[in-house]
Order: sequence, then C-alpha cells, then structure tokens
Amino acid sequence: MAGRIKPKHGMTETPNSSSQFDERWMQEALVEAERAAEAGEVPVGAVIVHDGRIVGRGRNQMEGLSDPTAHAEILAVTAAANALKSWRLDGTTVYVTLEPCVMCIGAIFNARVSRLVFAAHDPKRGAVGSVIDLSEEERLNHHLEVSSGPLREESAGLLKTFFEELRKRARATDKTS
Repeated sequence: MAGRIKPKHGMTETPNSSSQFDERWMQEALVEAERAAEAGEVPVGAVIVHDGRIVGRGRNQMEGLSDPTAHAEILAVTAAANALKSWRLDGTTVYVTLEPCVMCIGAIFNARVSRLVFAAHDPKRGAVGSVIDLSEEERLNHHLEVSSGPLREESAGLLKTFFEELRKRARATDKTS
C-alpha cells in the first residue's frame, strides 16, 4: 500500500486481488492513458462503465485543447452524460489510471457516480486519500464506493516513463541552447 496509511471505511485496496472485471475495465482506461502519452499529454486515462458497457472514455488533453480542465475523468464524465442523456450517472463506475484530483472527484460527485476504481495513488494531487480524502467527507451530499489497485504498477510505470522522457528532452534542449 505504497503512499497509503490504511484504507478508510469506504475504500478497499486491491493491489494483488482485484477482480478480473475491474482489471478488464482498467485495461481499457490504460489504453486511453497510452493514447494520451502518444499525444504528448500526461498519461492518464478513464472509462465509465454502465450495465457492463463503456459509456464514456477520456484521456488527458490539457495541452492539445489548451484547457486546464481537460482531465481524463472530466472528459469521460461528459462523454458518459451525453451517451446516457443525463447528468446523473447513477449506477456507473469510473475506472481511472491515477487517483483523481480535487476537480475530478468533484465532477465525479456531482455526476452521482456510484463507484470509483483507480490504479495508482497520486502523492502530489490525489484527493481520494493521498493528499486529502474527499471521499470520506461526511458533510458532502454524495458518497461512493472507492477501490484502488488494479493495474497499479502498469499505470505508475507509464507515468514514470513519461516524466523520465520529458526530463530527458528538457536536458537535451538545455544543452543545445
């Protein structure tokens, strides 16, 4: 449970025993993260599942869209709301490769998502346990089930490789300047 003291009452850690179902959908989110990386974006991907099918996909597109809100989760929530023709995403599960930030967990709450599954913790911006835990805030009017861990190593590895390459390119640029 790297970066996590202990699971809280609404959260389960599933690093080695995640269900095949969760891994299947998290693999789809990982595909979106890989697409983000190929486009030069921070590799985070998300899918939203309802009744056994994907109703929303998203990947980070902040650079390409010049939009600070173009996080994977926000784009997936919008796509799912459009597909279901409702802003209320009751009965859905969000699968995302990185722990959501404050903005993204806010959108997930506002959409009334039932369940959140994320792969890797985010020790710098994570708002579901790493930096702050809004999923445990009892004063909020919506709560959801939270799980973490499926494909954690793959997701963290993709992020690590992306940032190593980014730093390498920055050093190469500094040497030529």
